Amino acid sequence: MAKAFPREGSVRRRGPVRRSSRTMLIVCGSKETERQYLQGLRDHLRNPAVSVVVRGKACSPTQLVAYARGQRDLNKGGYDEVWCVFDVDEYPDVAEAAAVARRNGIRVAVSNPCFELWLLLHFADHRAHVATYKKLQPLLEKWVPGYDKTRVDFGRYRDGVGEAGERARKLDPTGEAHTRNPSTSVWRLTDRMTNP
Repeated sequence: MAKAFPREGSVRRRGPVRRSSRTMLIVCGSKETERQYLQGLRDHLRNPAVSVVVRGKACSPTQLVAYARGQRDLNKGGYDEVWCVFDVDEYPDVAEAAAVARRNGIRVAVSNPCFELWLLLHFADHRAHVATYKKLQPLLEKWVPGYDKTRVDFGRYRDGVGEAGERARKLDPTGEAHTRNPSTSVWRLTDRMTNP
């Protein structure tokens, strides 16, 4: 019996399967706000050169760094970069967490006083000291009426990501002045998510 060959054009060649050039694990110090924003950014970017896993864990900065280190160690070689995203808020262990992260090859994106500063920078060039989240929230609500930290819609921030990065760099060009208020180094993380 003659062997049947597929008709011309009926078989499609599969292209080569490419591994992302960089894989990032991002662990956020809250279960909702940062995680929802960063997942929205990741989905919006659809950067084939960067694979991003985002997790949320509500805990102190030092606990967050320990958790991130544990996740990295469970997946040896699986992540090219590990990031922790947390706020200064009222935490006394921010400097310790940043130092432990540095020693363990984990990068940090810290906001002082809170992540909502990063969100506010999408709309306004805010440079005045803000003591707490409760003081910053009304400033953000001028731009995002009814802001709810448990329901962050990235679509509201999408068009201002570049401006937020520029404004954040002016507040802290090094991305390491965690004690400066206001400051946020989230721009360092979003740059890494954007660029291969």
